[in-house]
Amino acid sequence: MQLFTPKQLMEYLARAEQPPLLLDVREPWEFDICHLDNAVLMPLGSLPNQLQHIDPEQEIVLICHHGVRSRHAGLFLAQHGFQRLINLEGGIDAWARDVDINMATY
Repeated sequence: MQLFTPKQLMEYLARAEQPPLLLDVREPWEFDICHLDNAVLMPLGSLPNQLQHIDPEQEIVLICHHGVRSRHAGLFLAQHGFQRLINLEGGIDAWARDVDINMATY
């Protein structure tokens, strides 16, 4: 699993020919406060029951509040054969600090 800082991810998304799946593993109430455009909400607890809805060949960026739950999600996905995984270091909180200072925080 790769680790991208918010600025690395911003640059990567800007030049990506095929955008990765932005998989947000936070809870719905957190997602309602702030999220990246085009992110798909799939809370960490629901991930085991949702594997059939995720393409194992697609590149996936994992997102949570501070990067811990998304790391756990990445480890879980890796155990199930997913290989193209990127964890957003520092999570959405770091994104709000380093990339989008107008994003709501909590």
